[in-house]
Amino acid sequence: MTDDRPRLLLIEDDAKLGPVMRDVLEEVYAVTLCADAKSGFETARDGDFDVMVVDRRLPGADGSDVVQALRSGGVTTPMLMLTALGTVHDKVRGLDAGANDYLVKPFEYPELFARLRAIRRVFSGEGPFIRIGAWEFYPESRAVYSPYDGRSILTERENQLLRLLAENPQRTFSREQILRSVFDENDQPGTVDTYVHYVRRKTDVDMITTVRGQGYRLGQL
Repeated sequence: MTDDRPRLLLIEDDAKLGPVMRDVLEEVYAVTLCADAKSGFETARDGDFDVMVVDRRLPGADGSDVVQALRSGGVTTPMLMLTALGTVHDKVRGLDAGANDYLVKPFEYPELFARLRAIRRVFSGEGPFIRIGAWEFYPESRAVYSPYDGRSILTERENQLLRLLAENPQRTFSREQILRSVFDENDQPGTVDTYVHYVRRKTDVDMITTVRGQGYRLGQL
């Protein structure tokens, strides 16, 4: 019987955490667990995986060195770096080495699953995403992913509207500003209200916030 689950390589040396993570991830992925840098690198280099989770602190090498060596060797598999080190410097080092994302311990498993889904979507062609609360918005493919109900596709205008707000999360736009940026010059201000309603209906009522007397801004989900 074939196993249709995506293949995940977990490189984690913690004797307690590693097996627990493997068991939890096995709900979705076919997991291979390696407990040191050497076996993890060789397994990643020689295997065919859909995604990898690499711990930063590993016996024999730093996890970022493993990631960098794999990238230098032509491995393009999306990688999530996992670590107890949460400083900006540590995050930058991991990302500069070639990791696609970075998660600090301790973490919640729903967030781990969500981040793995996100980096796999980018790798599969959805393009870069903007996180809006627990939602993921992919402007290039006009896709928005709910943390509960999966994927919805926006129309071109809905996508342009949400993109304008998502790329300027601290700014409130008047209807006139949104009209000039998103719609045709012959459209009326009421068109903005209509499309705000459409986006909310496909996503969440709090995705776009109405600022009384001023216009609209990205919501605080």
